[in-house]
Amino acid sequence: MSTQENSRARGVDRVIGILRQLHVARRPLTMRELIEATGSPRSSIYELVTILTEAGWLETRTDGSVFFGREMHYYGADYAVHNDLISRAHQAILALVRKHDETAQLCMLEGNKYTVVLSENSSRPFNISSDIGVKVPIPWTATGRLLLGHLSAEQIRALIPDDDFLLDNGKRVVFDDFLRDVQHAAELGYCCTEGLSHTFRLCMAAPIYDRNGQAVAALCFMTSRDTDPDKRTLMLDDLIGSSKALSQNYLAR
Repeated sequence: MSTQENSRARGVDRVIGILRQLHVARRPLTMRELIEATGSPRSSIYELVTILTEAGWLETRTDGSVFFGREMHYYGADYAVHNDLISRAHQAILALVRKHDETAQLCMLEGNKYTVVLSENSSRPFNISSDIGVKVPIPWTATGRLLLGHLSAEQIRALIPDDDFLLDNGKRVVFDDFLRDVQHAAELGYCCTEGLSHTFRLCMAAPIYDRNGQAVAALCFMTSRDTDPDKRTLMLDDLIGSSKALSQNYLAR
């Protein structure tokens, strides 16, 4: 690769680094914070921020901090409309929230982490939810237990970093217990967890299967652990039904 090609590749990497750090921070960053977070030269960051701002990818605030620009919103909206699964899942989530007034989400794995792709909150003042796009350790979630059912014990152990089995409350998820949860979730066709990533959280998840029969995503309800048992049953039934409908459409394409 020529010197010019190397320079261009570094420029692309630095653009990716800027966007990634803004997403991780989920707030505007000062130029100093961007330089420190990306580890890139000061001159390069200033030049790239200027170019990206002119393109509408970034916006510079009056205090000099930088965040995503309007063009990024347009790109995200285009993706949501034209990604078949996300488009259909959004309608399913809206229907679940309207019926049960509980937070509903579409969740997937991203590498060796779990992330929320879509989320709609209930109308109640207090909501239990996770932020879209934030990467969370797989053992902290019901979805993670559903989406690993096609992997062997060795593959699961190799996939998940050991530190991810440590919950934010200081308790450790035992690998053998986690493996049994994965196997049990595969047998049941759904998974429910309580008090893992949040003391008062109840998470219900039902898998969405691709045309090969592999669980590639899940619809989830995030609610309180004190939710009435009868309501839990109705919520789970509707969640499973919605996930099956999405899977059938997926398989039919």
